[in-house]
Amino acid sequence: MKIASVHEQLYTANAVLETLTNVPNLRGIAIDAPLIIKNQSGQRDCEKAIGREYGSRHASCHTSNLTKFPDSDAALLSERLVAEGFTHLGSTSECWQIECYPHPALIELFKLPMRLPYKRGRVGEKRSGQATLARLLSSLSGEGYLTLEVPEGFRHYFDPDYIAQLKGKALKHNEDVLDSVICLIVAAFYQLGMQDRVFGSAGDGYIYVPEVEQLP
Repeated sequence: MKIASVHEQLYTANAVLETLTNVPNLRGIAIDAPLIIKNQSGQRDCEKAIGREYGSRHASCHTSNLTKFPDSDAALLSERLVAEGFTHLGSTSECWQIECYPHPALIELFKLPMRLPYKRGRVGEKRSGQATLARLLSSLSGEGYLTLEVPEGFRHYFDPDYIAQLKGKALKHNEDVLDSVICLIVAAFYQLGMQDRVFGSAGDGYIYVPEVEQLP
């Protein structure tokens, strides 16, 4: 598993789709966003299920519905990916897409007792949370059945000294990059056919959460 590129300033479904379809031999995509939204109000069933399972560990979902997101870019992107042959929860021998959610994924992958607080709070708290997240992700660079290769050009995103001086948009950008790495790891587990739980369904909306033995 290797970070090959980081694409920036992709603000529309069309821009993301164009970037993805230009990736050679792309087989699977993990996306941190609600991909299927059919409920007019309230939470999706998968969001309720995540709340029941992980709410006590502060990893519940935000609410997604057609009232809040009548024209969701993520749902539009997902529909266009389906048209390109990327089926929801599809066979790993074909092209697939999955919706993932970083907080429960991290809890399961690293056996965390609580949600890792790297997204909210004061600047110092977010820096500290990102540094902890970067350390956890970097721990996959050693020997093991799943390793993460971070080429030199991307190592600054994981550097605690670099993270310690970030603020504003730069700090949010680093968070987004680390989130994308989580999606990469989740995608790798899906492709490998590792143990998992799917909350919800491909008909009404779902969230894929990998479940594995504690990573090194």
